[in-house]
Amino acid sequence: MNDRPAAAPAPESLGWERFEDKGFIDHVGPLYVRRRADGLRAFAFTAQPKHANLIGVVHGGMLMTLADRALGVAAWDAAGGGACVTIQFDMQFLSAVRMGEFAEMAPEIVRATRSLVFLRGALMVGDRAAAAATGVWKILKGASD
Repeated sequence: MNDRPAAAPAPESLGWERFEDKGFIDHVGPLYVRRRADGLRAFAFTAQPKHANLIGVVHGGMLMTLADRALGVAAWDAAGGGACVTIQFDMQFLSAVRMGEFAEMAPEIVRATRSLVFLRGALMVGDRAAAAATGVWKILKGASD
């Protein structure tokens, strides 16, 4: 029996663009981004061997990195492009992401105030939920500390 998933199509063929980042994301990427109909940006990656944990599935830290980037960019967008930082982040792991699979995180803004943005999102592999994330981002620009 073969447990390997079918090879995912190239992200660019599905309307995704490579997300350019010269920092940490450059080390764990590439990540891909595309704008959704609601104006928010979804983020995704194709699982590669460098993302594996000791049992050969994607390391939870990589899934958290994808979720933090997707939700964090949505917070920046909700803040009108103002800088935001993560102040609270929770993730529940629901199913493993295997090598070769394409994982996508679509953010949802739950609430935005003058100084905080509350978000959530589901990390999906096709129609399978692999994880769920929630978090709070602090808006730095124009907010009193």
